[in-house]
Amino acid sequence: MSIKPIRLFGDPVLRTPAEPVTDFDVELRKLVADLTDTMQEAPGVGLAAPQIGVGLRVFTYYVDDVLGHLINPDLDLSSDEETDDEGCLSFPGLTYPTKRAYGVVAKGFDMYGEPVTVEGSGLLARCVQHETDHLDGVLFIDRLDPEQRKLAMREIREAEWWGEQAPAVKISPHLTNGKAL
Repeated sequence: MSIKPIRLFGDPVLRTPAEPVTDFDVELRKLVADLTDTMQEAPGVGLAAPQIGVGLRVFTYYVDDVLGHLINPDLDLSSDEETDDEGCLSFPGLTYPTKRAYGVVAKGFDMYGEPVTVEGSGLLARCVQHETDHLDGVLFIDRLDPEQRKLAMREIREAEWWGEQAPAVKISPHLTNGKAL
């Protein structure tokens, strides 16, 4: 498995809703492994497939020493809300107070197509909501109040990473074009 470049704010893939996973195959398991490796290397508590340029409804998480992933999530949110600092690997160095539901029950699938339910509150609920937002093309700055969003946008424009080009896709020089035979 490998560490992938994380796409930064401004890359159109972060605003594009991801497609549901329909094939639970070896490629999907490789994607989950790549997401996990990249998230842990960053380090982060969650990473969605669009953040590495893959438009599929998959994310990984690492909260309270629990490492997991969820595919095609469907969320049921609690009515209780909390506001806490939130950041994102696609916005290096930025954190802003963001309102989220305090609890979540997320249903989806694991990489083998088996049904999975992730239930939690606090940081786990925040992470699951944040990563599911990524799958919908929604970013945490979209959830800020207008004043905080204005401050965030100013900070983004002043960040040294702002305006960096998205990583180019490399073509394999081998006759197999990167595919195993």
